[in-house]
Amino acid sequence: MKILILEDETILALSMQEFLEDSGYEVHSFANSDEAYNAIYEHSYDLFLLDVKVGGDKNGFEMLEELRKDGNKTPAIFITSLTNIEDLTRGYECGACDYIRKPFDLMELKLRIAQVVKTYCFSSVDELITLPFGYAYDIKKMKLTLEGKSILLAKTETKILELLIKQRGSVVSCEMFWEEVWGEWVESANIRVQVGNLRKKLEKDFIKNVRGVGYSIDF
Repeated sequence: MKILILEDETILALSMQEFLEDSGYEVHSFANSDEAYNAIYEHSYDLFLLDVKVGGDKNGFEMLEELRKDGNKTPAIFITSLTNIEDLTRGYECGACDYIRKPFDLMELKLRIAQVVKTYCFSSVDELITLPFGYAYDIKKMKLTLEGKSILLAKTETKILELLIKQRGSVVSCEMFWEEVWGEWVESANIRVQVGNLRKKLEKDFIKNVRGVGYSIDF
């Protein structure tokens, strides 16, 4: 899972980044809203952690508002020293799903992130996602089933499937597979082979090949 941090307090940003990386997350940290905004259109993130009072053309509120207008639905948590009810209201109206007041404990941050991932990244409170062609995916057990019968998947195939589920309705490009599944550049042919292996275990049109762009699954 990849997280973007927008935070101009250097020590806090570094502490959050190191703690979250130790917890198994991939983290990109920025102190400037312009740099963060550009990065969002260069990479695929699963969560934004945003301070409000930061350098750049936009503050955190304004940046998230702009992203929502652009159709970006990535879950966001505001992390800020602003404590009045007007700022809290503004944060949620911008499209955030949580609001953490500074100072905070890093374990609280981890718990808040886990809840957001469970609720928003997969949009399923009961942890079971209904998919096309009668499939269902249990995000807690990482198990794919068809009409109650389990389908055995390799580790890489499971990662590919989870990325497609998180991005369902949209096309997943090779670059997104590099970042989310392998964590590094791999040959496009290798991606095609791995996706092909997964497709052999599923209904023919479950994973759609968008020629020259990538792969997708429907809602």
